[in-house]
Amino acid sequence: MNSNIKKLAAVAAKKERTIIGLMSGTSLDGLDVALCRVEGSGLTTKLSIQHFKTVAYDEDFRQEVKSVFSRKTVNLQKLCLLNEWIAGQHAEIVKACLKQWKIDPADVDLIASHGQTIYHAPRSFHGIEKFGNGTLQIGDGDHLAMGTGIITISDFRQKHLAAGGEGAPLAAYGDYILFSDKETNVILLNIGGIANFTFLPKDAASGVMFSSDVGPGNTLMDGFIQEHFPGKHYDEGGALALQGTVHEGLLEALSQHKFLHERLPKTTGPELFNASYLTEALQRLVQSRPSDADIMATLNRFSALVIAKALNEVIKNEPCKVFVSGGGIHNPLLMDYLKFKVKNASFHSTLEKNINPDAKEAVLFAVLANEAVAGNSSFIPASLEKFPAVSMGKISFPF
Repeated sequence: MNSNIKKLAAVAAKKERTIIGLMSGTSLDGLDVALCRVEGSGLTTKLSIQHFKTVAYDEDFRQEVKSVFSRKTVNLQKLCLLNEWIAGQHAEIVKACLKQWKIDPADVDLIASHGQTIYHAPRSFHGIEKFGNGTLQIGDGDHLAMGTGIITISDFRQKHLAAGGEGAPLAAYGDYILFSDKETNVILLNIGGIANFTFLPKDAASGVMFSSDVGPGNTLMDGFIQEHFPGKHYDEGGALALQGTVHEGLLEALSQHKFLHERLPKTTGPELFNASYLTEALQRLVQSRPSDADIMATLNRFSALVIAKALNEVIKNEPCKVFVSGGGIHNPLLMDYLKFKVKNASFHSTLEKNINPDAKEAVLFAVLANEAVAGNSSFIPASLEKFPAVSMGKISFPF
């Protein structure tokens, strides 16, 4: 038997595995590195975060990725080279974290790498009849495995597509494993670049559990700050938005897109909600251009309204716990409006479940990697829409 297969079998047979979850989101702020201890699988999974760090990307990395990110037309040579280069950058970050944490790479069983999303193209977005749903993440798993010496599980979204899903959001699988509650309905809300949530009814077998994107989280706000305030990457603490007033005309223009009115579940990305989306909305105004502060206040309110509308559709009249993660949790203006607008909900940080809200997405990919090698899909309730009962991830060996 191949020695790599023997090693993988030994990892799968362990009572507890040490897994590094990696997440690099569309905000391009940095690589989230979560070192997790994972015991069991499926609904018996027990997870603890041993170490967590977000390693900021330098401007060179951001600009290289932006040269191909969310663009219909790209330099194919650049895209080809970045697939390897990003994996190499991530491998160096992983090794530096392990050195800082005084952990031998030989003591890590698996790396779970989401990769870097370059383009997300569900059929509802591209509209080309002969093609299905598509998505592309780069940062090759083989290069990451060779660069670190650690077995790597990557490219999770392709299996979801192959099984009939849209490739996003995948959080529902880990959310169900870690957060389901038989006593109350639960929503896991992640406010990253794109806002998405998982709805976990207390009766999971009811068939209504699902995960969905809802629209912009931080992507429009972050993009505006980065374009108009060089050196800044986001509106820290909602400071600029707090100085402005919501512009009702702009808010109405932003709210017109048909995606916002499609039924849940659905998926989207920065391919739709980007700088051009804001520019087109501003061009439709009959009044003069609002101030930067008013634009930011309006973008903040727009994200909050989109999220609140989706949550209210799901929660209805039954009490629900909403656990929040992602960068948006640090925006007090956004969070305060959500708490005001969403009825029958109590808002909580995932920290209450011992999951750092900034680490949650990296942790969830560690859970998916654990399922790929040590679990199976039997724990997933049957016949859930866009929730195929499959394990995900491609395995890359280091030698």
